[in-house]
Amino acid sequence: MATASFALPSAARTDARLATRLELLKAAPRKPGEASFFFYDAFFKNDAVKILPGEYFVHDQDILIMTTLGSCIAACLWDREAKVGGMNHFMLPEGDADSGRYGSFAMELLINEMMKRGATRSTMEAKVFGGGQVVEGMNKMNIGERNTAFVIEYLKTERIPIVSKDVLGPHPRKVCFLPASGKAMIKRLAVANSESFAARERSAVQKVVPATAGGGSVDLF
Repeated sequence: MATASFALPSAARTDARLATRLELLKAAPRKPGEASFFFYDAFFKNDAVKILPGEYFVHDQDILIMTTLGSCIAACLWDREAKVGGMNHFMLPEGDADSGRYGSFAMELLINEMMKRGATRSTMEAKVFGGGQVVEGMNKMNIGERNTAFVIEYLKTERIPIVSKDVLGPHPRKVCFLPASGKAMIKRLAVANSESFAARERSAVQKVVPATAGGGSVDLF
């Protein structure tokens, strides 16, 4: 007696594949400082991971690596031979702790993880974003300028060329990076609507600074 076969509609098969990849990403063990907030982005129709301050993420598939920046910096590194890329998100150039919130340690984490996946410094290139002045009353600290100067000098020392950047200015930024192809998308957020974001950043910065111390268009990079 013949048995009837049942095939999932193409949309259902696609959803199943997406769910499988997301579940694998969520279930994988995380290293210290590695991002862990995975989700499906309905706008881009792609798997995504959100990078929080102090975190990084490296991958060899074009899932979306996303973050939002004020005075912080996101360095997006891509190896043109290994086709692997990653992003970090740091808040200050340097600090006393071994933490991804500080630029020197954040860059080491990102570069070392990429090299574990087959990248080499000689074939890496960088895209750099952030360093805005979005927190009123903190101008004297020049955090955005200091972060920007740090990452530019760091990459120069490491001989990793910066192929594009969108830094400084008054705007918060939303960054999306595709690590297998090296493509990045930037949206500058409206200054007039950034007060809640600025408040969050002010609070976060104060936790790491020593005591002595309408949305815009999307651009491709």
